[in-house]
Amino acid sequence: MTRDTPHVSPGKHARLDRISTDGNYLVVPMDHGITMGAVKGLKDIEATIDGVTRGGADAVLTQKGIAPRVHDNKNGAGFVVHLNGSTTIGPDEADKRVTGTVEEAVRAGADAVSFHINVGGEHEPNQIEDLAELTRDADRLGMPVLAMAYARGEGVDSTDPEALGHAVRLAEELGADVVKTGYSGDAESFQHVVESTRLPVVIAGGAKGTDRETVEAVRGVMDAGGAGVSMGRSIFQHDDPEAIATAISAVIHDDAAVDDALERAGLLVEA
Repeated sequence: MTRDTPHVSPGKHARLDRISTDGNYLVVPMDHGITMGAVKGLKDIEATIDGVTRGGADAVLTQKGIAPRVHDNKNGAGFVVHLNGSTTIGPDEADKRVTGTVEEAVRAGADAVSFHINVGGEHEPNQIEDLAELTRDADRLGMPVLAMAYARGEGVDSTDPEALGHAVRLAEELGADVVKTGYSGDAESFQHVVESTRLPVVIAGGAKGTDRETVEAVRGVMDAGGAGVSMGRSIFQHDDPEAIATAISAVIHDDAAVDDALERAGLLVEA
């Protein structure tokens, strides 16, 4: 089993290198403004982008319209443009609609594009069609696709490794290059998810937990053979986004233990 993305063009390889380090990923999504509004960490998104990339983030992710606020502040990190969305105040947050094209992402200076799909959800059929169309367009232009493939829907357990394994496999079947999904809760169960695909698998963060909980989850995914994280609120809403990014980067890029990573970032609280 390998995490390497098979049979991709030189252009995709080059762009994947811009959003990763040695095949591992620390991506910080900050597309939440379209979903939740200008929440903590996103009003002054320039300062947040500067902080997380100084802390070791390989790439940041936003909607296309935020691109002018990204480039001057990302300290050489990569840039991913997200291409669907919805709002928490709309009629159905799960009904993600297309917000841009690969060509628009190219013009925005993207190194990759991303797309959200809820596997098992009411809108899965339309999202499958949209993701399949996106991967066709992206492949034509040598643009990597990060599929955010979650196990979500009525009667679906979003932490069940079988459901998560199905979600990541679907992403590979539809032509994605990297896949993000939920975390099953421990390294042992998450190994099944990683083994369900040849794509690099990264985990989402969700709502902010404690620093130790966040870093333990990162350690778990790496121990399971995963490729890193695509964590938003756990990082950008932290009181010190640079510090938590530093801790997470230490695990992903330096194989640090949890306590060592927290100490390196100045976040270790002695008992």
